[in-house]
Amino acid sequence: MPLKLSNTYLSLGRAFSQQSLPTPVRKPELLLWNEPLAKQLAIEVDAQQESEQLALYFSGNELVEGSQPVAQVYSGHQFGQFNPQLGDGRAHLLGDITDTKGKQWDIQLKGSGVSAFSRQGDGRCALGPALREFIMSEAMHALGVPTTRCLAVVATGEAVYREQPLPGAVVTRVAASHIRVGTFQYFSARRDTASLIQLTRYAIERHFPDILPEKPAQNITQDNKSHELELSAKQVVDFLSAVLNKQLTLVLSWLRVGFIHGVMNTDNTAISGETIDYGPCAMMNHYHGDTVFSSIDRRGRYAFGKQAGIMQWNMARFAECLIPVIEKCLVDEGAELTDSDDEHSEAIALLEPLLVQFSEQFKVGYLAMMAKKIGIAIPQESDVTLINDLLELMQRDGRDYTGTFTSLNNNLTAQNVNKLLRKKDTAEESVDTDDWLSWTARWYARIGDDIAGAKVLMGKSNPLVIPRNHHVERVLKTTQESGNLTALQQFLAVLRQPYVNLVETVNYQDAPADGDINYHTFCGT
Repeated sequence: MPLKLSNTYLSLGRAFSQQSLPTPVRKPELLLWNEPLAKQLAIEVDAQQESEQLALYFSGNELVEGSQPVAQVYSGHQFGQFNPQLGDGRAHLLGDITDTKGKQWDIQLKGSGVSAFSRQGDGRCALGPALREFIMSEAMHALGVPTTRCLAVVATGEAVYREQPLPGAVVTRVAASHIRVGTFQYFSARRDTASLIQLTRYAIERHFPDILPEKPAQNITQDNKSHELELSAKQVVDFLSAVLNKQLTLVLSWLRVGFIHGVMNTDNTAISGETIDYGPCAMMNHYHGDTVFSSIDRRGRYAFGKQAGIMQWNMARFAECLIPVIEKCLVDEGAELTDSDDEHSEAIALLEPLLVQFSEQFKVGYLAMMAKKIGIAIPQESDVTLINDLLELMQRDGRDYTGTFTSLNNNLTAQNVNKLLRKKDTAEESVDTDDWLSWTARWYARIGDDIAGAKVLMGKSNPLVIPRNHHVERVLKTTQESGNLTALQQFLAVLRQPYVNLVETVNYQDAPADGDINYHTFCGT
């Protein structure tokens, strides 16, 4: 089996992780294998012929060649409260692999046993949350949302106790990296500037190498730490700017498809700008900015409409961690500053404008994204009112978020436009009140003659199908009770083509009959 890993994260040193072996499981069985992802990672394997070996590798019972498993350390703000000591309590970073395009990816097992950071947990994962992460991450990838992905789900043959015994599983997560805002916070809280500089250099090399004047050093080892090379203040500022842009793209993608993360703690905010941790996540059905499904988000901190503000807050915590790095850079660069207070003030002065700009950049990006959802390629300031009026109508009448935009696109025809604009009359299903009639007439007038172009734009911006909560739960229940993967595979086949109207698409487009009023999600730990 042509599979070999390295582990460049180890080059950072012992302060960043602890070497920790996965705990073997009783009876590993490969349930899901992500063939498209495997091919991208240049893992050429016949999953049917080699399922037993894959189960051994991706349960942690055997190590892949070159693997040096570690549990990463990090801190984090959890619902606004800082926890200085977190870390991978049920996950093991096996190492990294390079794909067919030369990009580096982390391979991590989740549910693979205890580590030094388990905090009295059992280090395990139940089958349901493992399957949920596979389904949701594949759906998000197909929707065009930056995300971690799952390579495999392996049943363990052991029970996991979560109020009641549940079947256990290990999920293999693939990510551009698992460096989090919380990783930086861990060293910032300890005033360990040397480690912060190492981490900053490594993260830049890994994710934003264009910031550096030279290419990353090759053959990085414990004795050859390229991350100890000098950084400039400008490079650190550029790093923050790049991370902010990634997070901006991420949040706009979530809002475009109606995704609610549910637990936007700083330890769940990846520097790479990928969606990470699919525990209490959910999809919005009826539109409302205050929509929350997470059972642990009792005050609505991470509600649908608050996600951009929370991301800015998380980025402010990240920027705080970079202040001592910039201070050190300023000293090394011989900046004409009189004392340490000046260095601190100058560092803040370099970073703060980027955080202030985030709100304006989000405002511009949000307008552009929402305009595309209603077929407008180049938005004008007046379109803000048009979009907000639509959302107010949707919220007032409890309209389905995904379904409304699908309906608008379906009914955007020359015949309907002419009929409404000329006679103020239409057969459009979604236009059933005077307010809707008035809004639609304004929208049609704004679209003008380029109906075909608007429909193409809307088709690319609005999915026909999303992983609706009731369908996800139904498939999970069926799969766990029967042990049969047919329903799950059929669901995945549709979710992997969310912008294509397949014969089977209609089976998953319906909104829940109860509007998800009593639906709650859980962290799965």
